[in-house]
Amino acid sequence: MSILFVCLGNICRSPMAEGAFRAAAMRNELNCSADSAGTASYHIGSPPDPRAIAAASAYGVDIAGQTARQLERDDFFRYTHIFAMDEANLVGIRAKAPRDGTAKIAMLNDALEERVRKSIADPYYGDEELFAKVWEEIAAAAEALAARFASEGLSARL
Repeated sequence: MSILFVCLGNICRSPMAEGAFRAAAMRNELNCSADSAGTASYHIGSPPDPRAIAAASAYGVDIAGQTARQLERDDFFRYTHIFAMDEANLVGIRAKAPRDGTAKIAMLNDALEERVRKSIADPYYGDEELFAKVWEEIAAAAEALAARFASEGLSARL
């Protein structure tokens, strides 16, 4: 199993989702890989936003070593699941998806029954408090996703 998290620029939400999911996958002993990408090319090669790094770090998750990249055609074959952070990026992902792509595409918040089809706010123009709030939302969805995969029998030591 391999998971790709996607937002617009790949410096805020999707790197946080990758980090939160990796931590949740370890706790749930999932045999999987995780990565993140953006639908736009604005920040290719950049590290996550310092506020995203700080928000993740406050919960013991290190995302500082990640590097932004753009979603590419091979991702639709390389990953089993692609999770968008919001509706606009979900539309963009589906528009880029090749007809024969094998990845299942959904919104990250679909992992939480009470948040199905709800977008995760983009904190880029916000302050540290908004980044912390977005981290908590992402972490809750990542934990639910990892628990669901574990309950489906995908558990195995990494």
